[in-house]
Amino acid sequence: MLELLAPAGSMEAVAAAVQNGADAVYLGYGDFNARRNAKNFSREEFAAAVSYCHVRGARVYLTLNTLLTDRELPRAAEFAAEASALGADAVLIQDLGVLRMLRQVAPDLPVHASTQMTIHNLDGVKMVADLGLSRAVLSRELSRDQIEYITQRSPIEIEVFAHGALCMCYSGQCFLSSIIGGRSGNRGLCAQPCRLKYGWMDKADSYPLSLKDLSLAGHLRELRKMGVSCVKLEGRMKRPEYVAVVTGIYSRAIKEDREPTAEELEQLRAAFSRQGFTQGYYLDRQGPDMFGVREETKEPRELFAAARNTYQSGEAQRVPVTFYAMLRPGEPARVGVEDPAGRVVTVEGPVPEAARTRPLTAEAVQTQLSRTGGTPYRCEKVRALVEDGLSLPLASLNALRREALDGLTRQREELPRRRSGEYHAGVRYENCKEPPVLTLSMRTAKQVTPELLALGPALVYLPLEELAAHPEKAQAPAGTRIGVILPRVAWDREMGQVEEQLRQVKDLGVTDALIGNLGMLPVARELGFTLRGDFGLEVYNSQAVKEYKRLGFASLTLSFELKLPQLRDISKSVDTELITYGRLPLMIMENCIIKNRSGSCNCQNSNILTDRKGARFPVVKAPGCRNELLNSQKLFLADKAADYRHIGLWAQRLLFTTENPRECVQVVKRYLEQSTWSPNEYTRGLYYRDVE
Repeated sequence: MLELLAPAGSMEAVAAAVQNGADAVYLGYGDFNARRNAKNFSREEFAAAVSYCHVRGARVYLTLNTLLTDRELPRAAEFAAEASALGADAVLIQDLGVLRMLRQVAPDLPVHASTQMTIHNLDGVKMVADLGLSRAVLSRELSRDQIEYITQRSPIEIEVFAHGALCMCYSGQCFLSSIIGGRSGNRGLCAQPCRLKYGWMDKADSYPLSLKDLSLAGHLRELRKMGVSCVKLEGRMKRPEYVAVVTGIYSRAIKEDREPTAEELEQLRAAFSRQGFTQGYYLDRQGPDMFGVREETKEPRELFAAARNTYQSGEAQRVPVTFYAMLRPGEPARVGVEDPAGRVVTVEGPVPEAARTRPLTAEAVQTQLSRTGGTPYRCEKVRALVEDGLSLPLASLNALRREALDGLTRQREELPRRRSGEYHAGVRYENCKEPPVLTLSMRTAKQVTPELLALGPALVYLPLEELAAHPEKAQAPAGTRIGVILPRVAWDREMGQVEEQLRQVKDLGVTDALIGNLGMLPVARELGFTLRGDFGLEVYNSQAVKEYKRLGFASLTLSFELKLPQLRDISKSVDTELITYGRLPLMIMENCIIKNRSGSCNCQNSNILTDRKGARFPVVKAPGCRNELLNSQKLFLADKAADYRHIGLWAQRLLFTTENPRECVQVVKRYLEQSTWSPNEYTRGLYYRDVE
C-alpha cells in the first residue's frame, strides 16, 4: 500500500495528520530545513512528536534539506545526532556535505534524497542509491510515463509529491529569491517572488510564473500500480485544519482503494487552492491553464471546524491489536496484547474465585477487553481461554486491559539502538596560490570565434547540442581546451540522444564534461570524460567538495550564493571555479512560458520578462525545449579581481548567455586587463552581501 506522508509545521499539525490517517509525517528540527519560516520543533517537542507518532504506528522524517556552510555543519550534526537518538525514522537531505556529515554522526539513520536534489531520471536515482540513500523524492515536473519508467527500475523507494504548491523552477535549481531578495530557497527562506506580477517587455500585468497547486487525488491507484512507495502532501506552512482535511481525504482514498469523491474534491479546493488544481505535469499536458493565483475567499468554517474535531476530540484508534486472556482456577488471571510488529505484553491480576451465581464466560471477557476507546489501539481479535465456574470482577479485567496497553505503549515508545559518532571536518587543504585561469561557458556556437580563442582561455565550455551540431567548434589553438556542457535536466526519454551526442563530441577529441546534475554523471563517466562540476551541483561547503572528489570530479564550481570570505574558507580538495561574470541563471523551467505567451515556439527571438519595478529578465531556451530565466543585470567583477584572486580558485568563469560574439571578446579582454570596458548596469551578485 502507498505510504501517505503528511506535513507537520507544529505539534497540532502532527496530531491532525496522524489522527487523519497519515502513515508518516515530515517536520523540521532546528534551523536547517527547506521551510525555515515554519515552526520548527524544539528538542522536547521533537521527542514528543516521535513518541506520539510511533505509539500510533506513524513514522517521523526529519527535514535537513538545505545547503549548509562549513560553520553551520557542526550545529547541524548535533541536531542530526539528537534526532537519530530520539527515534527519527529517516532524514531528508539536499547537500552532499550533509550526507557526509550524517555518515559520521548518525550512520544508522536512513537518508532520503529531497526533491531539492533535482532527481529526475533513473541515473540520478541510481546515483543516490550508490551513495547509500534509501529513497528518492522525484522532481514534481515528471510525467507519469517517466515516473513509471523510473519506479519500475529503481533499486530504492520512490516518493512523489501528490498535493500542494508547485514551484515554477525545478526544486533545488532556483536562485530567483536569493539573487533579487537575498533570501535563498536553497536555504529554506524562499520569498516566493514567482507569485508576483510579471509581464512581457514593459508591463507587469499577469502571473506567468505562478502555478496552480498540484493535485493527484484522482491518480492514486495508478501511482500504486506503478510501484511508487510514497505520496507526499505539501504544506508545512499551512494550518493544522488544512493538514487534517487533505490528509483525511487522501488517507481514506488510499485505504479504500478508490479515488476521492466529487464532494471530497470540493473540500480539497475549499481548504486551499490557487484557482483550482493542475495535473499538467503528470499528464504531460503543459500550458497556460496550469497557472493560477491565490484568491481571497471566505474561510471554510464548517469544514475546518469538522477537521479540528478529528484531532481534538479523542483517538482515531489506528493500531490493530490482538488480546489474549487465560483464566484458570488457582492461578492469577493473565491478559496479553500483541501489536502488528509482534510486540507482546503480558500482565497478571487476581486469582479468579469460584462463581456463586453467574460464572464468567469467554464472550464476557472478549467484550471487556475490546473496550479500547480513548486509546490509540483498536481491538481486532480476542482469544480467551476461560475455564468453567470462575468469577472475576469486570473492574479487574478493565485494569488488566489498561495495564497491558500501557505496557505496549511503553514498548512502542522505546528508542532504537543506533550508533552515533563525532563530527570531524577532516584535513584542510591549502588554498591554491596561483591566480585563477580563465574559463568560459557559452550558450551558442556562434559566440566562439577565432578572436575569442586567440585570447587564450584555458577551457571553453559549449552546450552539448551546440557542439554536436557544430563539430568544427571542437578545435582550438594550443593551450585552450574545448569542453561540453551537459544539460542540467534530461528525462530518461532524452538520455538516448544525450549519450549519442556525447559519443559524437568524444570522437571529436573533447575530453571535459561540465555536469550540473547527478543524473548526468554516469553517462559522462562511462564514456571516459574528465568530470567537472557546474553550479547546479550546489557546492556549498568543504564536505561537499570531498564527496564530489570521491565521486571522481576533477573540478567543481562553487555556489554563487556564498560570500567571498566563505568561498575562501572552503577546503579545496579539488580544483574550484567561480563564476565572476554573466547573467546568473535564476530558474530552469519545464513549462515553456514563451509558448504560453504566444502560442508558438519563439525561442530564437528576444523574450524579456519584466517585474513590477521594471527590471527586465531575459528568457532563453534550455536543452529539451525548456526555459531558463536569466538575471536582469550582469554579474561584473573585473574591477574586483584583487578580492577573488586570492581565495584559492583554480579558475574564474565568464558565463556568456545573451552576448553577441563581439561582446564576448570585449568582456574577455576586460578580465585579462587588456581594456577598461564595463557594462552600463551590473551587479556584484551575492559575493559581498549576506544571504539568509
